Amino acid sequence: MTSPIARTALELTADLPLPALEDLYRDLHRHPELSLAEHRTAGLLAESLRKSGYETTEGVGGTGVVGVLRNGEGPTVLLRADMDALPVTEETALPYASTVPGVMHACGHDLHVTWLAGAAQALAAGRDTWNGTLVLVGQPAEETGEGARAMLADGLYDRFPRPDALLGQHAAPGPAGLYPHVPGLIMSASTDVDVIVHGVGGHGSRPETTVDPVVTAAYIVTRLQTVVSREIAARDSAVLTVGVIEAGTRHNIIPATARIALNLRTQSDDVRGRMLAAIRRIAQGECVAAGCPREPDIQVGATFPVTVNDATLDERVAAAHREVFGAATVFDPGPAMGSEDFAHLAPDQLPYAYWFVTTTPAEVWNAAEGDDDLMARLAAVPSNHSPLFAPDLSTVGPGVRTLVSGALAVLSPPPPPSSA
Repeated sequence: MTSPIARTALELTADLPLPALEDLYRDLHRHPELSLAEHRTAGLLAESLRKSGYETTEGVGGTGVVGVLRNGEGPTVLLRADMDALPVTEETALPYASTVPGVMHACGHDLHVTWLAGAAQALAAGRDTWNGTLVLVGQPAEETGEGARAMLADGLYDRFPRPDALLGQHAAPGPAGLYPHVPGLIMSASTDVDVIVHGVGGHGSRPETTVDPVVTAAYIVTRLQTVVSREIAARDSAVLTVGVIEAGTRHNIIPATARIALNLRTQSDDVRGRMLAAIRRIAQGECVAAGCPREPDIQVGATFPVTVNDATLDERVAAAHREVFGAATVFDPGPAMGSEDFAHLAPDQLPYAYWFVTTTPAEVWNAAEGDDDLMARLAAVPSNHSPLFAPDLSTVGPGVRTLVSGALAVLSPPPPPSSA
């Protein structure tokens, strides 16, 4: 027998306006907007929240949207959707593909906004089934790690109710219809690092009069490959990626500088600190060995925190999802190396639960190489940030249902009717 939470969630989402929600998703996908420029997206979300009866404020932290629905005494629950797209040229050939050159919703944030709009409508229509306060957040600039902090700096919890629990979810590759939960560390920290190598420029015909920063940068890149393999214990997960190496303007000019852009993924402050120390040591050592005229500039840039679910809260939400969707659809995949800024919305250890919704269309998943090897198939299908990333429209309804059931798992049940 299903619990009252599951029954209520199924009842509130039984008659979702799926055609309208799918139209919203297609519209958002056609008109992607980069971080901190989500004006049109924010406007559409705000309009939807107002129509559902929420007190709605725009322009929070730049382009952020906050909708509040007060419904008696009870917990305050925050539901969040990020809104920004990526500088990716779409290659899906979808009939609703991006119309903005070089910009695409390649991470599913258009789907996240659609899910939030649908959940807002269902929970508002069913307010007689719960008590408490809903705070719905359309967050800008998740991709750059700026949005959550910008909303906090703009007084998110001074101007609006402070949540007792925060809930978020993310579209992910995998056969549509799975809802992975991790009761603890679910996503890693991310750190960007820029290294500028200073050499002595000159003519390509006279390298002896120069200090070539390109060669030095190449040595640094090669040496950096040993940081994870030789300086991090096998029990600790870490990734070091060289995303950019650039220098020079012409074939026959030895440039004066070279730039290396790195990204680190770590799951503890200790490992992050050791990796940063190794990067500094290696860059400085190679520059000394090459005779560079000055030390390299090493700058730590955008950072994302680890995402660590409150185990008790996450289990409450996961239990609701098991009842709503079936026990086999919810499982613990362990922590991912991807990163999020969602945890910035939970200062002072506010409890939160964050989970995934798999969205790969059945025909794409079934055609992927790997037979019964889950990891091989996951590597074969388009993932987040791919120009081919195209979530299945069949996940619009279930993604709304996950948010609704998650919220109901935290909100108070309605008071019993008074006796005459």
